Amino acid sequence: MYVNMEKGKDIGEILEKLKSPQARVGIALLLITVVMFLWSSYFGTPGPAHYNITYSQFLEELNRGNVKSVTIQDLEMTGEFMEKVPIQFPNTLKPVPVKYFQTFLPSFQGEGLLSLLQEKQVTINVKPPEKRSLLWSFILGILPWVLIIGVWVLIMRRAQRVQGGPGGLFTFGASKARVYDFKEKTAVTFQDVAGMKNAKVELGETVEFLKSPEKFKRLGANVPKGVLLIGPPGTGKTLLARAIAGEAGVPFFSISASEFIEMFVGVGASRVRDMFKKAKETQPSIIFIDEIDAVGRTRGAGLGGGHDEREQTLNQLLSEMDGFEPHEEVIVLAATNRPDVLDPALLRPGRFDRHIVIDRPGWEDRKAILEVHVRDKALADDVDLERIAKGTPGMTGADLENLTNEAALIAIRKNKESIDSEDFEEAKDKILMGTVREESISDLEKRITAYHEAGHVLVAREMPNTDPVHKVSIIPRGMAMGVTQLLPEEDRHYYPKSYLMSKLSVALGGRVAEKIVFNDVSSGAQNDLKDATSLAEKMVAQWGMSDKVGPLSLGRGEEHPFLGRELAMPKHYSEDMAWLMDQEIRRFILEAEKKAEEVLLKNRHVLDALAGALIEEETLEGKDIERIVREAREKQGSSS
Repeated sequence: MYVNMEKGKDIGEILEKLKSPQARVGIALLLITVVMFLWSSYFGTPGPAHYNITYSQFLEELNRGNVKSVTIQDLEMTGEFMEKVPIQFPNTLKPVPVKYFQTFLPSFQGEGLLSLLQEKQVTINVKPPEKRSLLWSFILGILPWVLIIGVWVLIMRRAQRVQGGPGGLFTFGASKARVYDFKEKTAVTFQDVAGMKNAKVELGETVEFLKSPEKFKRLGANVPKGVLLIGPPGTGKTLLARAIAGEAGVPFFSISASEFIEMFVGVGASRVRDMFKKAKETQPSIIFIDEIDAVGRTRGAGLGGGHDEREQTLNQLLSEMDGFEPHEEVIVLAATNRPDVLDPALLRPGRFDRHIVIDRPGWEDRKAILEVHVRDKALADDVDLERIAKGTPGMTGADLENLTNEAALIAIRKNKESIDSEDFEEAKDKILMGTVREESISDLEKRITAYHEAGHVLVAREMPNTDPVHKVSIIPRGMAMGVTQLLPEEDRHYYPKSYLMSKLSVALGGRVAEKIVFNDVSSGAQNDLKDATSLAEKMVAQWGMSDKVGPLSLGRGEEHPFLGRELAMPKHYSEDMAWLMDQEIRRFILEAEKKAEEVLLKNRHVLDALAGALIEEETLEGKDIERIVREAREKQGSSS
């Protein structure tokens, strides 16, 4: 027997909705309508059909003596003819025989009509004016109120669902912060946060103050009222904030800054007041505001001026943090990855006194993070977390969590009992280079892609101060037809000019290889040219690496947080300087292209060997590249 579970589910949902107050009001109104209909149907006295005739036609038949009886009620009169009378109606083609009629009396008719009816010996019935029953009067009186109350209930229920709790419209300005009491629940502590050694040391004083504030007050020391966690997305700012609350064991109020903003001006400020009021009632406590840049942006910026609701919310936040009524044992934590857009009043001492930068983890921290994320995963013996950590520079904690999860999914897809190093390598390729695209390409396009990627590989291998080549592939991945992956041997924090110039040459190596081999260039170098131009612009206009422009930071090429600030920022250079910067950017790129061309022309036989191997194998590891280069040079030496 086939049973449609979806229909059963729908019926269950309908039954649940019928229990709601709105449904009850609707059912009550429906029952009232049915009762009214049945009342009129039961107590009404249905009679024969009466045709509506004109008063003139009635008088004409009355004068003929053809009226048998009439019934008068107010100005309405119904009656019966002696015999059927043909009456011509406007909407009929021929007269209609009428036995029972209905007409309306003019207000000035009175005794004269009654005398005429008596003269013609017509039976006269008179009914009193129709009176509404008590039930009908009660229904008509209460029905508007029922409708008003029903609509109000619907509005209140909807507002309650929007607010996420009881109270509806009356809690519109209440704080939406979620409270976590880590005295009762299992807390996250610093031991659950891998890496971030410097940040933990910085935040240790905050935790110590919340545990024993008298220790600090004895010597007159003040702990920062606000701590701002700054770092790229995915570095663990929110996790670190929860760990602080877990270590201190105090109530933790968590809210996203975007939850303050509503379409009504003043609601955000009201929620800020309510949140600080609740935090002060349970002090010592911690308030954590995630993504504070949503409400803390610089005031008055933008093309259209300020944003009233956001600015009023920010003003209230500034007042609560360091206003006329200061707080002592309520510490505000905030996280952002856009510190450049925050209002200066928010960053001054007395509000967010301490700024802690949580940068991307080094390889040792990445190894510790990987150890946390693989605790509940079955790993094969060949998995080396240290090698994986060193091979993932620039990845954040969220990226590493995604890496371990992708490796587990790949292993499950292959029906393996454990996750091995091959799964991690495939997961890393998927994250760094994109998902493989299943599409067929022509032999010519495959050959162009092979020489393009071989150009990148050979220039990266032969130029000084470059990162080693880890892998190259001509399998379409993501938006690219081919990918060359360079893997730094160590995390970099400084970038010398020689390294950047070599990086420019590597970026242009693919286009140069196409020009040498095919005597033509393709659109495949679009992203390479974009990256090279952006890098050269920063070298000239921000990092002072051009001898002609000089050691100046002119701000060209910077990313502005929003359009208003970019338009309002005046240019700190003349048109002549702009022209000079354009020439220097062009010179850097042409110089890098020339060096790449020299390398490829000198090693043309190696370029052909790498391209041929790519066409055949499609993917080459770093060790395969070294073997192919060595064999090509040995072959060239023996032939010469």
